[in-house]
Amino acid sequence: MAVFIRLLRLAKPHLPKFFLAMICMLVVGAITSGLAFLVKPALDEIFIKKNSEMLLWIPFVIVVLYFFKGFCNYAQTMIMSYIGQRIIADLRNRLYWQIQKQSLHFFAEHPTGVLMSRITNDVSSIQGAVSEAVTSLFKDTFTLIFLVFVVFYRDWQLASIAMLVFPLTIFPIAKFGEKMRKVAVRTQVTMGALNTILQETLSGIRIVKAFCREDYESQRFAQRNEHLFRLTLKTVAVSALSSPFMEFLGGIGIAAIIFYGGHQVIKGTSTPGTFFSFLTALIMLYEPVKRLTNVNNTIQQGIAGAERVFAIIDREPDIKDKPKAYELPKIREGIELRNVSFSYNKQPVLRNINLKIKVGEVVAFAGMSGGGKTTLVSLIPRFYDVTEGQILIDGHDIRDVTITSLRRQIAIVTQQTILFNDTVRNNIAYGDFEKSEEEIIEAAKAANAHDFIMKLPCGYDTVIGEQGAMLSGGERQRISIARALLKNAPILILDEATSSLDTEAEIEVQKALENLMQGRTTLVIAHRLSTIRGADRIVVMVNGEIVEEGTHDELMNLKGEYYKLYMMQFRENGSTISL
Repeated sequence: MAVFIRLLRLAKPHLPKFFLAMICMLVVGAITSGLAFLVKPALDEIFIKKNSEMLLWIPFVIVVLYFFKGFCNYAQTMIMSYIGQRIIADLRNRLYWQIQKQSLHFFAEHPTGVLMSRITNDVSSIQGAVSEAVTSLFKDTFTLIFLVFVVFYRDWQLASIAMLVFPLTIFPIAKFGEKMRKVAVRTQVTMGALNTILQETLSGIRIVKAFCREDYESQRFAQRNEHLFRLTLKTVAVSALSSPFMEFLGGIGIAAIIFYGGHQVIKGTSTPGTFFSFLTALIMLYEPVKRLTNVNNTIQQGIAGAERVFAIIDREPDIKDKPKAYELPKIREGIELRNVSFSYNKQPVLRNINLKIKVGEVVAFAGMSGGGKTTLVSLIPRFYDVTEGQILIDGHDIRDVTITSLRRQIAIVTQQTILFNDTVRNNIAYGDFEKSEEEIIEAAKAANAHDFIMKLPCGYDTVIGEQGAMLSGGERQRISIARALLKNAPILILDEATSSLDTEAEIEVQKALENLMQGRTTLVIAHRLSTIRGADRIVVMVNGEIVEEGTHDELMNLKGEYYKLYMMQFRENGSTISL
C-alpha cells in the first residue's frame, strides 16, 4: 500500500484540479442517489394516486438531473485523465532521466529490452492505477455513501439485512487483488524478456540471416509469446471471476430483500413506492461495489509496475559527482594513473597501473585481446571508477571534479560506430547543437567526409537510418570522427577506430584521424600495429598489467611481448594475420 500512496503523492502538484474533479464526482454520486430517491414519488404519486401535477414535475426533474450528471461525468473524466496522463508522462521522463544517469555497469546488468519494457509497459500499467482506479475509487465511494443514505432513509430494517452481505466481500476482494498482483509481476517480467529478444534479433538481423537462424529465433520468440499469452489469460481469469462473484452475493441480498420487503407491502406496513425506491437504490448500490472490486485489481497491477519503476528511480548511480565537486580546468600538464587497480564483479581486470601521459603526447596501447586496454581508457572519462589508486589530470583527482566538466574535455572514437536515426548534420553536431553550419562543414572536411555527404540525396539533411544503415563502414566512421573534431576536446581516445574497415576505407579514415589527433593528448588502442608505429609511446599490456613501454623501435629491439605481436601480424612477406 505504501507504493500506491507514493503514486498518489505524484498528484500533489495537481491538487486544485483534483479537488474540482472531486466536486464533480460528488455531484454525480448525489444525483445518482437522487434518481433512486425519485422512484417513491413517481410510483406513489403518479401511478397510485394519479397526481397530474407530479406527472409534469418529476419527468422534468429527471431530465435536469441527467443533464447535470452527464456534464459532471464528462468534466471529472477529462480532469482526471489529464492528471493521470500528466503523472505518467512525468514519471516516464523521470525514469528515462534516471536510466541515463546510471553507469555502464548498470547497463551491463540490465538488457536493453528489459529497460525498454520498464519505460513502456511498466509505466503504462501504472496509468490505470493513477487515473482510472482513482477516479472509480472516489466516484463510486461517493455514490456508495449517498445510496446507503437513501436505503437507510427508506427502510433501515431492510437496509440492515442488505448490509449483512457486504462483509462477505472483503476476503474475496483481498484474495483477488493478491493474485492479480503476482500475475502482473510475472507478466511484466515476461514482457521485458520478450522486448529483449526483439531488440537483439532486430538489431542483429544480419547475423540471424547469415546463419539461417530465422526459424530458431521465431521459435524462441513464440515460446516467450506463448508464456505471455498464458499469463494474460490468468489476468483475465482473475479479473473476470471477481465480477460474477460479487453479482452472486448481490443476488443473495436482493432475493432476501424482495422476500422480506414484499411481505411488508402485502401486510400494508410499506408502500410499493417506498419498497421500489429502496430496491432501486440497492440495485444501484451493488454496481459501485462491483466496480470497486475491479478497482482493487487495477491498483494491484499498477503497484506491480510501480515497484519495478521505483526500483530504478530510487537507485543511486554508481558514478556520480561528489557533494563538493568542482569544474575541471582545461588540461595543461597531463594525465597520471597512480597505482590504479580495477575489478569487475570482484574479478581483477587491471593491476597496479602506473602511467604518466604528457599534454599533446600520443600514447598507444597494444596487447592481446582481454589484456585490459579498453578497460584502462574507459576509466579516464569515469565510465567506471577505479577500485584502488587514482587517476589525475593536472593533479586533480577525476573523482573530485564534476563528470560533465571531465567528459567535456574528452572525445571518443570507437570501433563500434554509434550513429542515430537522424540527419548527417545532427549526428555531427551531437555534442553541441548550437554549432554553426560553417563549423559543421569544416569538421566534415577535416574528417574527409564532406565529399560523400554532398553526394547523399539531401546532403547534410539526409536521414542516415538506424545506426547509420544508409552509409558504409568507412563513411560511418568518418561521420564519427567529424563529431569528435567538432567537439574540439583536448583529450582524444581512439579505441580500435579502424579495425573493422577494409584497406581502402582505412586509408581514408586514417587521414581523418591524423587531422583529429593534431594538438591533442591522444590514447590509441590499435588492432593493427602498423597504425601505431608513429606513436610517441607504446604501452604493452598483458593480463591487466603494463609489461613494456617505449617507442616502436625500442620495443622491437627488446624482442619481448610487442615484438611477438608484431611478428605474429607481419610474418610471411608482411601479410597481416588477425589476432
